[in-house]
Amino acid sequence: MQIYKAPVDEMMFLLDAFGYGEVHKLEPYAAYDLDTMRAVLDQTATFASEVMLACNRVGDQQGLSWDPKTGAVTTPKGFKEAYQRLVEGGYVGLAAPPEYGGGGAPMSLASFVSEMHTAGNKSMSMCPGLTAGLVEALHEHGSKELQDRYMEKLISGTWTGTMCLTEPQCGTDLGLVRTKAIPEGDHYRLTGTKIWITFGEHDFTENICHLVLARLPDAPEGIKGISTFLVPKINEDGTRNNVKCTGLEHKMGIHASPTCVIDMEDAIGYLVGEPHRGMRAMFTMMNNARLLVGVEGIALGEIAYQTALAFAKDRRQSRSLDPAKREMDAPADNILVHPDVRRMLLEVKASGEGMRGLSTWVATLIDISQAHPDEAVRQEADDIVSLLTPIIKGYCTERGFSNVSEAMQVCGGAGYTQDWSIEQYLRDVRIAMIYEGTNHIQALDLVGRKLPRHGGRLFQAFAKRVARLAKEAAGVEETKAFAAALGKSLQTLTETTMALGAKAMADNEEAGAVANSYLKVFGLVGCAYSWTRQALHAVQNDTTNRATKLKTARYFFDVILPEIDSLVKVIAVGKEPIMAFDVDEL
Repeated sequence: MQIYKAPVDEMMFLLDAFGYGEVHKLEPYAAYDLDTMRAVLDQTATFASEVMLACNRVGDQQGLSWDPKTGAVTTPKGFKEAYQRLVEGGYVGLAAPPEYGGGGAPMSLASFVSEMHTAGNKSMSMCPGLTAGLVEALHEHGSKELQDRYMEKLISGTWTGTMCLTEPQCGTDLGLVRTKAIPEGDHYRLTGTKIWITFGEHDFTENICHLVLARLPDAPEGIKGISTFLVPKINEDGTRNNVKCTGLEHKMGIHASPTCVIDMEDAIGYLVGEPHRGMRAMFTMMNNARLLVGVEGIALGEIAYQTALAFAKDRRQSRSLDPAKREMDAPADNILVHPDVRRMLLEVKASGEGMRGLSTWVATLIDISQAHPDEAVRQEADDIVSLLTPIIKGYCTERGFSNVSEAMQVCGGAGYTQDWSIEQYLRDVRIAMIYEGTNHIQALDLVGRKLPRHGGRLFQAFAKRVARLAKEAAGVEETKAFAAALGKSLQTLTETTMALGAKAMADNEEAGAVANSYLKVFGLVGCAYSWTRQALHAVQNDTTNRATKLKTARYFFDVILPEIDSLVKVIAVGKEPIMAFDVDEL
């Protein structure tokens, strides 16, 4: 059974709570008032449930077909038609530059649209998501000539884009890239093999544009020798470029998303950005992807929650532990009388809504960092976004996977079968912890790059915002306890950060050993900020969901936030229990 009603009311509440009113005042987003945002969200909700979800299970069960002779990939029944409707809806270029036909929408809107698309059909949603990332990379780093030739087609969805990084011998360590790029007139000739390329070949569009990492003949070794190129499947004269899909990966999930091996043999490509500085363009695309991958954890947690709740409301098993709640005229009680069933559902609800609030805050900060007239305000927003990007990606995907698993558990054996679809969501969401930089890479990025950057300025900007909110919430009776818990969690995070920094200065392995635990602590503090903000907004504005918001916030602060305590103990232990083993003892 497939059940999904996009949480549009919740999204509108979060836009209010996290200050979208200030974003709307910024000139680029003037057309996107709250009424317009609501209209787009309502339209997207219908599209996600009636079009994308309608072919989701078919895609999972039917999968893809690949022709080894031609390299052609055929997507499952209904996918090509659904993609065309997605294009007609203007979704691919929703947040793209208006000068090339984009909608110019704020990230505050694009993030919610991405969540709904992912919940409706994760496999399909990855295609327009990657195209949007390529558009951003070209807009930021491509020449005017290259932009004029490719942007409009990509933004309209007439063509699609990919991110071509990984090779058989290198994944995370991109300094090991071997693909070669040889200059030839106004272009380059690229030769090499890329693997795990999402939507590297498909039948949605005629042309596919690959953003490829490669080395020029004079490239220095390592990461400093990487350049970035745009390599189209179809050349500008209409001929076929020497780019071919030579195989598909057989994966645990996302069965309708073609994960391709791509071979290039003297393929024509065009330099994006400066020689040997290609990682700038790639990280522009990847940072966009990392934020939206975090949203995938929220999205699939949401649809799994709705499915489990529908099951629980109809399921009867055993008797309530409280005699007063027993329905003696029925053969058994509804399972929602059992505390542990409620616990599992509330774990998903409270953590999911906290993460959605956190990602909403980051989305509004992205909008501010790009458009606010005050440079200092832009800088502060950008600092917090940079700091929270690995946390959104890492914490939200790991918690999202856990939440889908909890939803499955609510349904018991039925959750493990295809009848209720949660088993597909569990398989589909698992990849989110791996791609766009594994979660351990996110944790290392957080402790090794983001924390020390600019003398700790990024952390200070975040801590300042958290402390300010805690002070404001402390003055309101209904949120006083939340404010105290938020303040305590910030203090714990600050002390842990300082202690970890001191140990890491003496031994880098200390940071590596506990980075994952530290990221989880940071994610919990971020969600505590999110919940304090939501609760305060609900009280101050007497919103219709006020009572439920306060109850859910209380669950988060009383039951979930205390996870920090055990994580801090693990961090304090450090690397010794891990590194004490010899290799032959593992």
